[in-house]
Amino acid sequence: MLVVGANGMLGGDVVRLAADRGWEVTGLDLPEVDITDVDSCWRAVAGHDAVINCAAWTAVDAAEEAEGAAFTVNAVGPAHLARACAEVGARLVHLSTDYVFPGDLPPGSGTPYGEDDPVGPRSAYGRTKAAGEWAVRAYLPDRHYLVRTAWLYGRDGPSFVHTMRRLALADGAPVRVVDDQHGQPTWTADVADRILALLETGAPAGTYHATSSGVATWFDLAREVFALVGADPGRVHPVPTSEYPRPAPRPAWSVLGHRGWGTAGLEPICDWRDRLAGFVRDRFGTEQQA
Repeated sequence: MLVVGANGMLGGDVVRLAADRGWEVTGLDLPEVDITDVDSCWRAVAGHDAVINCAAWTAVDAAEEAEGAAFTVNAVGPAHLARACAEVGARLVHLSTDYVFPGDLPPGSGTPYGEDDPVGPRSAYGRTKAAGEWAVRAYLPDRHYLVRTAWLYGRDGPSFVHTMRRLALADGAPVRVVDDQHGQPTWTADVADRILALLETGAPAGTYHATSSGVATWFDLAREVFALVGADPGRVHPVPTSEYPRPAPRPAWSVLGHRGWGTAGLEPICDWRDRLAGFVRDRFGTEQQA
């Protein structure tokens, strides 16, 4: 197994978990492999029967001013990897994002985005990731897994959860957090587990949504972190997105559906609160210092 982007928060968890499960793992990152260079991709993929691409341009706001550069990483790079996998007969797991959807807050109950719903990105980052999905499907129609995820936190950080924990254990000042963006806080270890499950079970090729179950806002997540580390959740105050204008539009609705897992005979990730509590125990234990 080859993991590209192995030094990242998700890539590191994939490498560790795969090794624990007995996979022979090669973890590569820059400068050992550059997915924007076709020859580098071919050299890296050679000799592997499965490739997991965790490499990406993830600077959402910077992509608004450098969409061409982001496209090279998020679309051309996956195309290079997919072509190399097609040549050697390898399967490719490619990580994607909720940003490929419009992110408009739906009326009523708010239906999650399904795996086969039409994309409609509103940001440069989302457009480049949608193009990467298209390239992977085109080159590997029968040997790809597109795994969309969102709102990630993990052992190595940085992440919103790490930031909220630091603020919770600081001087007691109030914290203002956006309360009109909805998503699914997700532990990278759980995403790694579902990625390996796809490969280990030979699940059907296609698109899968690797996010926790349930729905939260950033405000909900911040309050939960405060509570888990023994701080007062009342210090967290809700504010609208409009108070924090950014170059790239943030999705108001980033809730993804999980029907694909059931179709493949696999379980989705469970509720975000349960997994967050597990992460805090696993990463920090009873430690209460920033």
